[in-house]
Amino acid sequence: MRHRNNKRRLGIKPAHRTAMLRNMVTSFLEHEEIVTTTAKAKELRRIAEKMITWGKANNLSAKREVMRVVRSEDVMRKLFETIAPRFATRMGGYTRIIKIGARLGDATEMVMIKLV
Repeated sequence: MRHRNNKRRLGIKPAHRTAMLRNMVTSFLEHEEIVTTTAKAKELRRIAEKMITWGKANNLSAKREVMRVVRSEDVMRKLFETIAPRFATRMGGYTRIIKIGARLGDATEMVMIKLV
C-alpha cells in the first residue's frame, strides 16, 4: 500500500532526486522557463510554487527557507525582488506546463514549464 507516499520516485536515489530538483528549481527561477520530461515538470511545479509563495512573504524566515532549496543568492534576489511581486494578488497556480511532443531518442513526452 502506498499510504502517504506522495512523491514521484523518478527512478533515481533520493539524494540524487533532491539534488536534481534543487538544480531544476534554481534554473527554472533564473530563466523562468525550462524544457524537461512530464514527470520531472510535475515534481518541479510542487517545489517552485512553494518557493514563490515563500517569496511573497518577503521576511527573514522566508529567505532562509528559500535558500534551503535554491542555493544561489542571485536567483533568490530575483525571486524576492521581481518574481514574487508579480504574483502578489494571485493565490496560487504560478506555473504552466505545455506539452511540446516526444523526445527523439526515447520518445519520452517532453514539456515546457514556465511562469504564468
